[in-house]
Amino acid sequence: MIPDLSQTICAIASPPGTGAIAVVRISGPQTHSVLNNIFVSRTKSEQYPEARRAYYGEISTNGKILDDVVVLFFKSPASYTGEDAAEIYCHGSQFIQNRLLQILAENGARMAAPGEFSLRAFVNGKLDLMQAEGVDDLIRSRNPMAHALAVKQMRGDFSARLRELRQQLIDLTALLELEIDFSEEDVQFADRSRLLETCKALQNEVVLLSESFKAGNVLKHGIPVAIIGEPNVGKSTLLNRILNEERSIVSEIPGTTRDFIEDNFNVGNITYRFIDTAGLRNTSDLIESAGVERTLVKASEASIILLLFDAADCENDRILSGIESLKSQVADFADKKLIVVINKIDLLVNAPKHLRELLDHDLVFLSAKRNENIEELMQKLTDAVQISENTPDIVLTNVRHYDAFLTISSLLSQAVQHIEGGLPQDLTASFLHQALHHIGLVTGEVSNEDVLGSVFSRFCIGK
Repeated sequence: MIPDLSQTICAIASPPGTGAIAVVRISGPQTHSVLNNIFVSRTKSEQYPEARRAYYGEISTNGKILDDVVVLFFKSPASYTGEDAAEIYCHGSQFIQNRLLQILAENGARMAAPGEFSLRAFVNGKLDLMQAEGVDDLIRSRNPMAHALAVKQMRGDFSARLRELRQQLIDLTALLELEIDFSEEDVQFADRSRLLETCKALQNEVVLLSESFKAGNVLKHGIPVAIIGEPNVGKSTLLNRILNEERSIVSEIPGTTRDFIEDNFNVGNITYRFIDTAGLRNTSDLIESAGVERTLVKASEASIILLLFDAADCENDRILSGIESLKSQVADFADKKLIVVINKIDLLVNAPKHLRELLDHDLVFLSAKRNENIEELMQKLTDAVQISENTPDIVLTNVRHYDAFLTISSLLSQAVQHIEGGLPQDLTASFLHQALHHIGLVTGEVSNEDVLGSVFSRFCIGK
């Protein structure tokens, strides 16, 4: 996966499709010569191309002008990739974009692989692996808190803390290694009580970082909310009201929604993934039955379940029966937040408020059709997510980091047990060495091409 840095790469860096302006990036040792072959500047400069200066001119090949463009040139190592690099700002016609890539290829540049610009920045020491992943998270951030966490990671806050942890482990391991080297002398360079105290402190911090993943994952990917209920209780209408658009088809015919519909919506600083599901009922229709099965799967995957009932048919026993049915069919139901929603109150003279005294669950009365009390439901969702806006500086949001920290925690736990048991220091040193290895995998200080391939393959081609 390590790129051939002798090659020059190119890619479209702006979103796909037609727009006013498109951006094409170039990086590699032939960047300057490629530009000279295809670009004629109308900006007078004795030092063309002068680094970090915009040049207006035209792209042409074989005497034919393709487009008027603006070019920025970045001289190595003062570029994102650490190489000679350039950005070409052309008009956003898809024909122009594709033809420009062809012209670049004809002049010695090849198409970049996904994430290759960031991979080159990593290889050239401009970013560590965690910072590179922070760049990808920043591009994909969907709410203010996810954005803030991505910025911290991209700027190296997480990397700096890991370097501190790594240095403490190196210091511990060095003392134990010294004892091993002088084992025949029967001397101790590492005070056992101090060694044990430091190992426990490191393990506690690693555990706290691992536990932060649950909140970090929610901030990054959003909280899945399944809208569940029998046919024709207003699930699709409710989703449309929440999203403020006609996302789901609404019909008086029961069973209209036969598969789930999913969309995101920000409430405050949190992203919610709302899932409109097929109605729960016994049916002989094979397609509808498949939809019901998918509904139960989505309910199992959700963190919050909105269980809808029709206000005209919501006796206490019926609601409790519906909850008990879900409990028996939905995995890990006890770990989920349940909000009972009584819909269609616009059809009643008086909403059945006595249910508040009979149920132990959060209860909301609303009319999705008239957009009544939707704000109350949104507040219930906000209350259900106990994440402080003052998130700590270091929060795990990446599954790869989480898996590594679980391993590191286990290794440090074993090291603590060996120290407490007075076991040979070479075994303790071995556990610390392995912990160092896994920290290195997180930051990229320990190179693993499979890991690099997995990380950068998720990037867009132009990044």
